[in-house]
Amino acid sequence: MTPRRLSELERGERRRAWLRTGVVLTLVWVALIAVYYLAPAGLIPAHHRGADAFLRLGFGTALFAAILAWQARRIVGAELPELRAVEALGVIIPLFLILFATFYLSMSNASPLTFSQPLDHTQAIYFTVTVFSTVGFGDITPHTDLARIAVSIQMLLDLVIIGAVVRMLLNAAQAGLARARDSSDQS
Repeated sequence: MTPRRLSELERGERRRAWLRTGVVLTLVWVALIAVYYLAPAGLIPAHHRGADAFLRLGFGTALFAAILAWQARRIVGAELPELRAVEALGVIIPLFLILFATFYLSMSNASPLTFSQPLDHTQAIYFTVTVFSTVGFGDITPHTDLARIAVSIQMLLDLVIIGAVVRMLLNAAQAGLARARDSSDQS
């Protein structure tokens, strides 16, 4: 399987490749949303809920890093590195948002006064997306120092995601294409 540029494909082949990518992303998004909404947020005893939020964040961070590394390796070895990079971004960004929404949901369940209103699953993902997109409508705001720090960390990580992670995935796609050029030059 030699890496190729998307532009090298025939029109029908390119459409099928984009369609496959769309189907994969749809399935991943449905799975992420299903897991997020099915995750028990309020079943943890009140005296363990604060620690639970940080355990979820720690586990989520490790999961995120592992999936990011796995996606980068998949891009470099892909037949169509450009599409694999698009797919990787379509997995990484929603995963990042779900992880922070889960963290905010856990914080809110531990103490309903953490935010301007108690959060349910939908409100937590909504808040996370408004912070990520820098819209910040102000209808949900952090009220405790811990929540403000968590939101500030998300804002800084948003910049990392938008800058460094996007760049890393695009570099991986370029490395995959360079590998294709090197292999064709040697033959």
